[in-house]
Amino acid sequence: MAEIKERKIVIIGAGHVGIHCGMSLMLLNEVDELVYIDIKEEKARMEALDQNDASSNMARRVRVRAGTYADCADAHIVVMAAGMSRKPGQTRLDMFDSSIEIMNSIVGPLKDSGFHGILISISNPADIVADFLRKRLGLPKAQVFSTGTSLDSARLRRILSEILGVDRRSIQAYCMGEHGDSQMVPASHIFVGGVPILDYAAGRPELLQKLDFDDICRQDCEAGFHIVEGKGCTEFGIGLVCADIVKAVLGDEKRILPVSALLEGEYGQTGIHAGVPAVIGKGGVEHVLEISLTPEEKEKFEHSCSVIRSFVERADKM
Repeated sequence: MAEIKERKIVIIGAGHVGIHCGMSLMLLNEVDELVYIDIKEEKARMEALDQNDASSNMARRVRVRAGTYADCADAHIVVMAAGMSRKPGQTRLDMFDSSIEIMNSIVGPLKDSGFHGILISISNPADIVADFLRKRLGLPKAQVFSTGTSLDSARLRRILSEILGVDRRSIQAYCMGEHGDSQMVPASHIFVGGVPILDYAAGRPELLQKLDFDDICRQDCEAGFHIVEGKGCTEFGIGLVCADIVKAVLGDEKRILPVSALLEGEYGQTGIHAGVPAVIGKGGVEHVLEISLTPEEKEKFEHSCSVIRSFVERADKM
C-alpha cells in the first residue's frame, strides 16, 4: 500500500465546485500538490494550468496538475466533486439517478487505485452519495463523509446575522439532517455570544418578531435555489466550506463542524449518513456529537432521516 503524501489532494470533478474548492485550498495555503481528475481531460489540464499560473503570485507555490486515478493511491484526501450541475427548479434529490450512475463509474477505478486516505464528498444528493461511496469503497466510516449541512449552516448564520445585526462569527448555529429540502434547524441550540438566541432577543420585540425559525429554515433551504436560478450554479460558498473541512483534517483541529457522517445509534438513527455536528480531525470524523433536541426538533430530524433512508435503500439496489 502506497504511503500517503501529506497535503496531496485529488479532486475528482473539475467543474465549478471542484475548481473553487481547489482554489480555496491554495489561497488558504492548505495544499502542496493538487491533482484534478475529470472525464473531460482537456478541461482538467487547462484548469490546472490556469491555477498553476495563479500560484506564481502566491506566497507558496503549489504543484497543480491534471492526473489519473493512479494519483489517488498516495493522496491524503480525495474530494468527490463529480456530477451534473443542479438546474434551476431542480432539487438535490432530483439529481439522484444521474449522480449514482456517475458514482458507479468512479468507485471501481478509485478502489482499484488503492486509495486509503480520507474521502470528502461534495456531490449531490450529499447524504446518499456519501453513504454509497462508503459502502462501495469499503473504507472505515470515519474516512468517508460529505460536507452535509455545512453550507446550510453557513447560510443560517448569515441569515441570523442579518436579522440580529451581529457578526456571524459570534453566532453558533447548525442545520441538521438532509442537505436538502427536509433539513431542520435546532433552534434550541442557537447561541449568540454564548447566550441562547431567545434570551439574547428578550425584551426586544422587533427581534423576537423576526425570529420565526420555520421561516428562517425555509429561507435557508431556498438560498441555493435562488443562486442557481440567478447565476446557474453555486460554487464559492461550497468551495470554501470544503476547503475549511480539509483544513480541519490536515491541521488535526478537532473542530466541531456539521458534516454528513454515518449514524450508528446517535439520535436514534442507524445505517444512514445525515448532517450532524461532529469532531473533525486527522482521522476524519472522529466523534459524532449527540446534542439534546426538543420533541419537535427530534420529530423534524427523524423526518429528514426518513427521506434520506428511502433514497439510500434505492441506491443499495443500483
